[in-house]
Amino acid sequence: MNPINAIPTTSSVSETGKKEEMAKVKITSKSHVKPGKIVGRKECQLVTFDLPYLAFYYNQKLLFYKGGEFEEKVEKLKDGLRVVLEEFYQLGGKLGKDEEGVFRVDYDDDMDGVEVLEAIAEGVSVDELAADEGTSSLKDLIPYNGVLNLEGLHRPLLSVQLTKLKGGLAMGCAFNHSILDGTSTWHFMSSWAQICRGSNSVSVPPFLERTKARNTRVKLDLSLPPNPLASSNGDAKVGPQLREKLFRFSEAAIDKIKSKVNSNPPSDGSKQFSTFQSLAGHIWQHVTQARNLKPEDYSVFTVFADCRKRVDPPMPECYFGNLIQAIFTVTAAGLLLVNPPEFGASMVKKAIEAHNAKAIDERNKEWEAAPKIFQFKDAGVNCLAVGSSPRFKVYDVDFGWGKPEGVRSGSNNRFDGMVYLYQGKSGGRSIDVEITLEAGALEMLEKDKEFLMEV
Repeated sequence: MNPINAIPTTSSVSETGKKEEMAKVKITSKSHVKPGKIVGRKECQLVTFDLPYLAFYYNQKLLFYKGGEFEEKVEKLKDGLRVVLEEFYQLGGKLGKDEEGVFRVDYDDDMDGVEVLEAIAEGVSVDELAADEGTSSLKDLIPYNGVLNLEGLHRPLLSVQLTKLKGGLAMGCAFNHSILDGTSTWHFMSSWAQICRGSNSVSVPPFLERTKARNTRVKLDLSLPPNPLASSNGDAKVGPQLREKLFRFSEAAIDKIKSKVNSNPPSDGSKQFSTFQSLAGHIWQHVTQARNLKPEDYSVFTVFADCRKRVDPPMPECYFGNLIQAIFTVTAAGLLLVNPPEFGASMVKKAIEAHNAKAIDERNKEWEAAPKIFQFKDAGVNCLAVGSSPRFKVYDVDFGWGKPEGVRSGSNNRFDGMVYLYQGKSGGRSIDVEITLEAGALEMLEKDKEFLMEV
């Protein structure tokens, strides 16, 4: 499915009440926050790793917190934002192009900076949000629904909505995905929280020299792709009904999945499957079953892998930008279903291990020779695509009033088969799995006791 024209997900009747509550989200003010000191004019070329995401939507994250005085928290957050933007000033800039048509991030002290919206939704409690396994009640708490990264040419690259809830605060963030990936997003969030907790400066400043990772200048003449859902007479085709759900896997469930996948160690003596590979095999097999595919149908698994340590020379963990690539692997649905879960896990493992500096360089050269802006439908039919990572310490984002009660993704960049993985709130090795699927397939998955580890 093309991210330019995502189909809104449908709501069940039981969600109508929640929807009405969320309709009461009222924006009360809008302001802008700039770095607290003069930065001057800065220009930073976007590189091959960044450019494919120009046709994604803004990347949305939602954190919600309990307790405290709303107005006081808002002021504290804005003060911290001024300080953290002194290092992460690119988030206060705009997208631009140089005279040759190469995209870049521009920053100047006279730009608006980061957009901060204040809102109120006192009919919604933090506990209700924490218990919600869908996403319909989250949508109005995050800005820039359906806004393309390309619009960063004339919009802020970061918009933050702070909403007063019954008994707490929701922080909805929309990041322009063409300028940063998940690792950079959570580096920024944890640095901001660190400042709000009383630190005078960012302990790990961002590494802003993108061209050290890749320095090919790619000129793009970019306009919005046509609507893939429009039929020849111009009427929009109705796409499949999609639903999202959060599945919470406890530490015990994750350990069980991992030990099951590793119960038959590979005969070639290679190391055991990681937690991610084990969970990937588990999800891939059960979603394929829930989709009711024919044995000969292809099933594609895609993972957006962090390449900081894979490129040559390796880049620091604090590299600020996108340094991810989509890694694809494919097999017949029948093979996934008749084999034990380590079959899928081993395919994912091989694909990830093969994605070394040479493979990354070849992929980049191929893309630079014929630039193609990524659209979700390119990921393949019957696709599962995994974004985010349980390695991100999202529950450590404490601004001085405790850990978040919940961390979620917004409704942008979702399609049939999109999966987001988060650290579980209970900590340890627990993992939250957000899955978007066609309604019928998701219903099958919800009833699958083996998938849920209830067997």
